Amino acid sequence: MTPIETNPAISGQPRLSIVCLDDDEDFRQYIRSVLEADGHDVRACVSSAELFSACEQRLPDVVLLDIKMGRESGETVLEEIRKRWSKLAVVVVTGYPSMDSMRETFKRDVFDYLAKPFSLVELRRVLSQATATLGLGQRPQDRLRAELGKHIRLARTEKAWTLKELSDASGVSVSQLSSIERGTHLPSLESLLAIAGAMDCKPSEWMVAGGF
Repeated sequence: MTPIETNPAISGQPRLSIVCLDDDEDFRQYIRSVLEADGHDVRACVSSAELFSACEQRLPDVVLLDIKMGRESGETVLEEIRKRWSKLAVVVVTGYPSMDSMRETFKRDVFDYLAKPFSLVELRRVLSQATATLGLGQRPQDRLRAELGKHIRLARTEKAWTLKELSDASGVSVSQLSSIERGTHLPSLESLLAIAGAMDCKPSEWMVAGGF
């Protein structure tokens, strides 16, 4: 295994909940030690049943999935993950990399693919990219704020409205709208209803997109 590397700058990475499924005990211990040292919450599993139970108890931000295990098929596990949790971030790890297996896993919407032995730098890079791309490690209100801002901006753009035009139609100030669209301000229920009503949108759909 690659020696454990210290990274004093890792504090910029949000704390993630990570579940690892691998039939190699040494690898499970390694992953737990290095990622817990980086401040993440790590649960290491030896079987698919253990993985599914862990996810049902508390859904993680990321699953690290060994695609080639002796007793179980990682491909079958991945298929079941997609049935149960279609948007869950999955990073495939394998000691037997091939272009065919890579293509097959990416067809199932995995976030990334790591070939063993990989460095801790590579693993941190993938987790950092997943965090930035998928908004992992955020509090529920942070995700909601970002999603509402994004959907309001998209709806306004589709109407080809300026912020001033949306302000006139909704009664919400331009400065408030700008802050809401940037995801720095969570609108009140009254403001949200006014904005959605002005653009003939359903705020419930925006809330669902934000995980509520």
